Amino acid sequence: MNKNEKMYMPLDAYEKELIDAAESGDLVTSSVSEERMHMLQTAAKQKMQSLERKKQISLKVRESDLLLIKQKAKETSIPYQNIIQALLHKYATGQIKLEV
Repeated sequence: MNKNEKMYMPLDAYEKELIDAAESGDLVTSSVSEERMHMLQTAAKQKMQSLERKKQISLKVRESDLLLIKQKAKETSIPYQNIIQALLHKYATGQIKLEV
């Protein structure tokens, strides 16, 4: 399973049924007016853009961890906030696993 498949896995049985029907060619579609199609495309584009926006959060971390991250950031000339963002993104998309 690749990264994109993980991001768009069906959430429930109905969505799985839709995907299976589309992949097998059994999906029956109905016509949609140009106006409705434009409205749906605009809504989808806005939703995707909103998912890409960054959201500021407040997070408490151990001071020692933050100092270590800042030290590594200085060594690589990458801002420490970017390193933290990259780690969160990799975890969220399943590219890295958290071991507790």
